[in-house]
Order: sequence, then C-alpha cells, then structure tokens
Amino acid sequence: MNQTKTSKNSMNEHLAVLTLALSMMLASLGTSITNVALPTLSIELSAPFQDVQWVVTAYLVTLTLSVVFVGRLGDRFGLKRMLLCGLGLFSATSLLCALAPDLWVLIAARALQGVAAAFLMTLTIALVHETTGANRVGRAMGLLGTMSALGTALGPSLGGFLVSAADWSAVFLALVPFGLLGLVLAWFCLPTGEAGAPLARIQFQALRIKGLMPRLAANLLVAAVMMATLVVGPFYLSLGLGLNTTTVGLVMSAGPVIAIFCGIPSGQLVDRFGADRVVLFGLYALTAGSVGLVFLPEFFAIAGYLMAIAILTPGYQLFQAANNTAVMADVTKEQRGVFSGLLGLSRNLGLVAGASGMGAIFAFGSGTTGVVNAAPASIAGGMQLTFALAGGLMILAICLVRSLSGTTP
Repeated sequence: MNQTKTSKNSMNEHLAVLTLALSMMLASLGTSITNVALPTLSIELSAPFQDVQWVVTAYLVTLTLSVVFVGRLGDRFGLKRMLLCGLGLFSATSLLCALAPDLWVLIAARALQGVAAAFLMTLTIALVHETTGANRVGRAMGLLGTMSALGTALGPSLGGFLVSAADWSAVFLALVPFGLLGLVLAWFCLPTGEAGAPLARIQFQALRIKGLMPRLAANLLVAAVMMATLVVGPFYLSLGLGLNTTTVGLVMSAGPVIAIFCGIPSGQLVDRFGADRVVLFGLYALTAGSVGLVFLPEFFAIAGYLMAIAILTPGYQLFQAANNTAVMADVTKEQRGVFSGLLGLSRNLGLVAGASGMGAIFAFGSGTTGVVNAAPASIAGGMQLTFALAGGLMILAICLVRSLSGTTP
C-alpha cells in the first residue's frame, strides 16, 4: 500500500514538473519564434523594418515590466490560479496575434502576450517548491533551464518552417494548442496550494541579509554577457569570418543545443554539492568562456568560437540552476512569487543591457557605427573588446557572490 502511494506521489510530482517545464518553454518560444517572420511581416504588411521590430520589442518590454507585479499577484491570489490565468491569456493573445488585421494590432497583441509570458516565466519558478521534494529542487530548476533553452533553440527553425509552409500568422497560431495543453495540464497536475494571503511588504533590510541583492546583480551581469553572444556572434561569424547565413545559423544553434543537454545535470550538481558552490563553478566557467572568445577564434576561427561557447554555455546553466535555487531556498510561501519576479526582472534587465550596452561596445571596438561596412579585422577587434569586458563583468559577479557570508570557495 505504501509503495503504491509512493509511486503515485512520484508520478504526480513528475507530471507537475513537466507542466512547469512546458510553461517555461512556451514563454521562451514566444520570444524566439517570431524573429524569423520579421522580413515577411515587413513585406506583407508594407511596414518599414524599424516598425516591424516592435513585434519583438513589445513582447520583451511588457514581459520585463510585468514580472514583479505578476509575482505579487501569485502571492496574493495563489500561484496555480495565476498560472492558469497566464496560460489562458497566452493562448488567447496568440490567437489574437494570428488574426491581427494590421501591424499595430499585432504589436498591441504581442504586448499583451508579453504580459502573459511574464506569468509563465515567473510563476513556474515560484511553483517549484510546491511541486517537488526539497532534495530535488535543483534538478527541477535545471529542467526549467533546459526547457527555456529548448524554446530558444526551437523557435527560429519552427518559425522558419511555418512561414515557408503557410504564412506569418501560422507562427502565432501554432502557439495556441501548446498554450491550451499547458492550461489543461496545469489544471489537473499542479497542487492547489493556499491562496489569498494578504500581501506583506518586502523588507529590503531582510533582502540584504538574505544576500538577495548580490545574487540579483550577478544574475543581471550573466544575462548581459549571454545576450552579447547572441548580438555580437552573428556579426562576427558573417562579417568577420565570411560565413553564409545557413552556416551562421548552424553555428549559433550550438549554444542552445549544448544548453539543452546541460540543464538537468546542472540541477543534479546543485542538489549534490549545494547551490553556493555550483554558482561559483558556473561563474568560473563563464569567465573562462568569455576570455576564450577573446583569444580562441583568432587562432582557430570557427572551431575556436565553438570551443569558447562550449565552455560558456554549461557555465550559464550551472549558474542559473544554482542561483535560482539559492534565491528561492529560504523564501516564505507568501513571497515566492515576488522573489521569482525579481529574478526575472534582473535577468530581463541584463538582456536589455547586453543587447544595447554590449552592442554599443562592439560597435565602438569595431571603429565604426556602420558595422556592416567594417573590415573583418575591425569586426574581430570589436568582438575581442566586447568579451574582454564580459570577462571583467564575470569577475565582478564572482566578487559579488563571494561577498556573501557562508559561500563555499
């Protein structure tokens, strides 16, 4: 009898974690699946590229602005209930995007979809402690990292196939059944939990004592460095090394593919060795990978670039699984949503900083604002400057984490 009950509980836990993983993948897929459709949108809707870019930007901006507020809603009305609302809104706004009659209606729908994605990204992390045992939290966090990477990797190829097989609306229409599947799974598989506790004020003195601020700052710095690889990498590979578009896409997919296979093992290491130790291991690998991007491509071209990415990406997965686990470890049930929201906010701000700030450093290092006209040597110089700075940012992140009392070297 006890063995049957244990087996049933284990099955329920697995289904609940898989439901959270699907929600996380959907939010990432919503970010990456649209990029490949932008040229088609520009042609079919007769819109200039700077206007079409808002299809991506509106999603990211509302996602970033909503994460903390969404976390507070989860704490107030129940994490499961708010995740169900988010999945329903994501499905509805995906359909609205597919049916949009013009660009500005599409942009408005994408802005609402970004709010829905904030529910998915924030509340999945907050729900981990309610769906899995304490000794398996790191593993669950690692799975969420894997699914986020899977969504990022799958988006461009799936989007390209749908645009070529049908039209741009299929990119958004394809998200609807996934959203509805997530809604059904969440309804039946997630624990109900407790809802409706009045919101407590966040005590910033307590946050300082818990070591939250250094961890959030490190999260921001790491996200900025990873976004720099996505922004600078294509320019270096195409203009610096002269690769064609297909080859650039294949090389750029290496990072997400590596991330897919590193997520769960990273979480297992967190459960075995502790979050503090694995955070530092991840940051050391991120530092080594950043420095590798400064030197290895100069000597080994594409192979050197891939070697550096093969060091950088596992470091990122180790850091994410461990840092998320550490931040959420001692949070009271009433504040899991808002702490998860703060994690999402720091990450998204880092992505914005990486896209804008690190992109500006790359342009400066290339010696021209018109990067497409720069010589290959100038492009290489811009990348070296960018990732030399990235290495410095990772050393700063190490110092921030090591400043926490009780951190294992």
